Amino acid sequence: MVKENFIRLFESSIKEHWDMPAFTDYIEQQTFTFGDAGTEVARLHLLFEQIGLERGDKVSLIGKNGARWCMVYIATVTYGAVIVPILQDFNPNDVQHIVNHSDSKLLFVSDNIWENIEEEKVPDLRAIFSLNDFRCLHQHDGEHIQKVVRALPDEFAKRYPNGYTAADVLYPTIPNTELVCISYTSGTTGFSKGVMLSGNALAGNVAFGIGTKLLECGNRALAFLPLAHAYGCAFDFLTSFCAGSHTTYLGKIPSPKVLLKAFAEVKPSCIFTVPLIIEKIYRKQIMPMLEKRSMRWALSVPLIDSAILAAVRNKLTEAFGGEFSQVIIGGAPMNPDAEAFFKKIGFRFTVGYGMTECAPLISYTPWNEYKLTSVGRVLPAMEARIEKRNADDEVGEILVRGEHVMMGYYKNEEATRAVLDDDGWLHTGDMGMMDDDGTLYIRGRNKTMLLGPSGQNIYPEEIEAKLNNMPFVMESLVLENSDHKLVGFVVPDYDAVDEAKLSHKELEMVMEENRKNLNAMTASYENLVAIQLYPKEFEKTPKKSIKRFLYVNLLK
Repeated sequence: MVKENFIRLFESSIKEHWDMPAFTDYIEQQTFTFGDAGTEVARLHLLFEQIGLERGDKVSLIGKNGARWCMVYIATVTYGAVIVPILQDFNPNDVQHIVNHSDSKLLFVSDNIWENIEEEKVPDLRAIFSLNDFRCLHQHDGEHIQKVVRALPDEFAKRYPNGYTAADVLYPTIPNTELVCISYTSGTTGFSKGVMLSGNALAGNVAFGIGTKLLECGNRALAFLPLAHAYGCAFDFLTSFCAGSHTTYLGKIPSPKVLLKAFAEVKPSCIFTVPLIIEKIYRKQIMPMLEKRSMRWALSVPLIDSAILAAVRNKLTEAFGGEFSQVIIGGAPMNPDAEAFFKKIGFRFTVGYGMTECAPLISYTPWNEYKLTSVGRVLPAMEARIEKRNADDEVGEILVRGEHVMMGYYKNEEATRAVLDDDGWLHTGDMGMMDDDGTLYIRGRNKTMLLGPSGQNIYPEEIEAKLNNMPFVMESLVLENSDHKLVGFVVPDYDAVDEAKLSHKELEMVMEENRKNLNAMTASYENLVAIQLYPKEFEKTPKKSIKRFLYVNLLK
């Protein structure tokens, strides 16, 4: 069991770092100290108390990264309730499904997302609050929560007549064994998996981040990964806050142009990112320089070569703010060419491995010990083994167990049993190998899951299920191209096509309309860039599942 209590980590950090900056919202240029955060948490605690929120009740949270997102998370878990973070990319139907499936009593939502939520479709919610300013947007019939909110300033002044101070920060004792977070890997009915994370799993990740000095007191961080995703939450928020670091939340789409400006301004101490973002910067900042004829000639001369590569490393380092200890990459496989180049020039980067079911970290190695093509060493709090189908196989499925492993999937015992065995081993679905020193190498995905540009989980079956219901579609297959974009392959319903007397050109126009309608129904990272017609039915297994492995090279 992890020594550090999850709730005490927040309590200690707020007390010890009271006057230091904790959060900055980049767009608004508004900064909150740890004391500001602690005071807002106390107000939310008073609200929860006065409306009768009970320990173990679920509170859903959806909105852009920012200080108030973090405050709601802290207030919920330190009160003894369970936080349900939802990716803001999910469409309204998926959001409503998660709220209902999680049995949430309250919902905190950004105003722009609230516009698309139909309160009658979330009938069990007692109230909905604005994440922008914490006002009550909606209350269930018979509730008096809006009245409580209006009276809250006076009640808070009565509770703390001399003002709220660091000495007032005292949270209940909640064992690490209790459920504190349900993290949904997907939104759609029938595919939803609410990963149940205990205080122990989350505290283990935070303790590792602090113990290895990924972030320290007074450090700066720039957060651009979604906080509702386990990776961004664990390090850009939980570890940063509990270590006493100052995090700036970008709050907008992390395009290379926007990121490079923010890196230059914030100068982060450690950077947590996904491959797609760093690869884009590599392509925009480095590749044009290397492709010049004079540069190609210079790189062919040994003595000049090392000086040029050092200059390239310095330019890349400056592009990321120039003051970081290392760049930690996770969430998806990295482009081998970019990885090899970064290693060659001595750039301070490393690649880790994790999954939502482990809150998320499984393996990591500091940049100066990182082995090319690996995903780091298995953490001390975890153990791993490779389960091979045959003794002479080179690779097998990666199985892990230990402090970070989830409690199971919420209200889904069947799915839990499918991945967690009786001995506590989590079957990751990833295929790989392991060195004698515990270094893992992932060689492929056993599951069909894809990873979005910011590490979001993408389940092709969900997209296909929607596409298959569209006009003139018999069946479909969603694949990822070399640019990490999604393409749908459609076998047309030829009988319907013939009956409608559609020409090939007209059928293509219908499919383009299907694509637009589909994209309106899915999260932005699930959108298709194209639909291509496929001439015959896909080959199936005896269970009538498409043999996906036969089609992985369609886009290559």
